[in-house]
Amino acid sequence: MKAGFVSFIGRPNAGKSTLLNRIVGQKLAIVSNKPQTTRTRVVGVKNYPDGQVVFVDTPGVHKPTHRMNVRMVDVALEAMREVDVLALVVDTSVKPGPGDRYMVDAIKDVKVPVLLVLSKVDTIAKHRLLPLIDHYRHAYPFVEIVPVSAMNGTNIDTLERLFLQYLPEGEPLYPPDYLTDQTERFFVSEIVREQVLELTRDELPFSTAVVVDRFDESEATLLKLYCTILVERESQKGIVVGKGGDMIKQIGTAARIALEAHFESRVFLDLHVKVKSEWRNDERALDEINLQNRGRQ
Repeated sequence: MKAGFVSFIGRPNAGKSTLLNRIVGQKLAIVSNKPQTTRTRVVGVKNYPDGQVVFVDTPGVHKPTHRMNVRMVDVALEAMREVDVLALVVDTSVKPGPGDRYMVDAIKDVKVPVLLVLSKVDTIAKHRLLPLIDHYRHAYPFVEIVPVSAMNGTNIDTLERLFLQYLPEGEPLYPPDYLTDQTERFFVSEIVREQVLELTRDELPFSTAVVVDRFDESEATLLKLYCTILVERESQKGIVVGKGGDMIKQIGTAARIALEAHFESRVFLDLHVKVKSEWRNDERALDEINLQNRGRQ
């Protein structure tokens, strides 16, 4: 039997969260085409006939501009020191640049096997792939280089077999029915935030967060959820609320539908918008939204 931790690391929007969701077969991490969507460590456990893999999705590594970003990057870099296998995920649809060179430099001293996962290969012409593989082969001694598409499943099975191959021998770390260490409150806040990202303008993603104020299960057939959407400026509050409350209604409706599917229950969702200037540099606010490294468990 094989068992251990595999961490996905890479730049923002590399496709790490989509890959995690594809492999575990459930949506554990929200996905958006806007950068820095993943803000904390997300764990997904998958069992195989010959082993158990604990997958760890991490925030995209980028240049920090606020205390929030510092925490996000710390979470990602710490994951490199805590796992048994590392997967550097690179977006093949984007030309390699300084950020990709930084990622290769960041793994130079890693002691565990490192696989290169070339993601989104369904979006590029095949003749562009070989030069990219050659580029990274000369940049770092990856134990494997695997082109994949989480969207259509290309080489996902191959990648999973390789993860098991490079993991150490050992007994399962979690019970067979264990899926993730994330709390129900985490999923509520992330599902609501996903709809904020989906429905509002580009200026908002970095400056919004969702706090679950109340999680009420007192009624057997109805889950009552009360959440606050944090923004940094009054103008941003106006965007989230919308004209006549139209936008907050759209966000609430879309989020409620997603929450009902997630919890398999009727959901009452109450959303409020609060202006909290500079919350991204406020340690207490960051603790409140649980933006911290939870460590290996």
